[in-house]
Amino acid sequence: MEKLKVGIIGCGLIGNERAKALNGDPGTYLSCACDVVPSRAEDLIREYANGKAILYKDWQEMLETEELDVVIIATPNRNMEEITHGATQRKIHILCEKPLGRNLHESKKILEDARRSNVILKTGFNHRHHPAIFKAHQLVKNKAIGEVFFARCVYGHGGRPGYEKEWRASKDICGGGELLDQGVHVVDLFRWFLGDFEEAFGYTPTCYWDMEVEDNAFALFSTTRGQNAVMHTSWTQWKNRFTFEVFGEAGYLLVDGLGGSYGTETLRIGKRRKFLYEREMDSTVQYMGGPPDEELIEFSGPDISWEGEWKEFVSAIRENRKPLGNGDDGLEAMRMIEAVYRSSRESRPIRIQDIK
Repeated sequence: MEKLKVGIIGCGLIGNERAKALNGDPGTYLSCACDVVPSRAEDLIREYANGKAILYKDWQEMLETEELDVVIIATPNRNMEEITHGATQRKIHILCEKPLGRNLHESKKILEDARRSNVILKTGFNHRHHPAIFKAHQLVKNKAIGEVFFARCVYGHGGRPGYEKEWRASKDICGGGELLDQGVHVVDLFRWFLGDFEEAFGYTPTCYWDMEVEDNAFALFSTTRGQNAVMHTSWTQWKNRFTFEVFGEAGYLLVDGLGGSYGTETLRIGKRRKFLYEREMDSTVQYMGGPPDEELIEFSGPDISWEGEWKEFVSAIRENRKPLGNGDDGLEAMRMIEAVYRSSRESRPIRIQDIK
């Protein structure tokens, strides 16, 4: 099996995570890397390609020169649409970091280019591949907690001195603030667990940082089936936190932590206690009150979500299928986010499919 030739555009923190993941995959290798700060690309190449990959300062030159199978785009949001367009013109498969551009318009253009060129487009939703989240999704799919009623998530960190001057604080560069930064992961998980949503209501304040984008986002989503999901993402959490919870008729699933500074990743499985209720006509299962039975699974060790996501993406390329967390998922996550922004501006619920 021939190895896939991979290039990386954007060699910051996330670009390094991607390089590390592909370096550990025997079916892929890093051929070239590009960054506007050449020393970052040089460091990445030295670390993950033994200094053998080719360094570029200009992404257009890299795409024109190299015959790549895959390109990873790990740049600020403003550059994503232009770079993906260049990659699709050359029939290169794409892993584009979340969010898929700065807004729904750019997400649509990215997806249309990929479809027109018949290339596989992956949105960088690595949170799906955290083991506690992945296990929780399997349990929901297998009806381990019965029909799902609602989900909720809190996700945030506290920034750092000077955060308001960094590129994430620029509306022109990013398109938005915390809702687009960490909130996009949350809405993607909501869709993955509960399916498509009908309505959104939200509030996107700037509570602390002197910046033109929101540093907090509060949102409530509802489905036509009567399910709900509520989220709070925050750059004023001060201590890093991630909690993702799903509640159903028969129990609940609580994911806490993402490893590293977010704490050890755990999955708590709660099951309501049952008893058999005998009636004249039949026997039915009823639920008892009191504390449920619980099982706690701990996923210690390093963050393996990047490796898991990369392996699934490579499999999708070889099998010529849509990957888990594809371009359509990136587009629909952006539609949910834009519904929240509109709701915040207009102080009313917004039908998500009305966002065009």
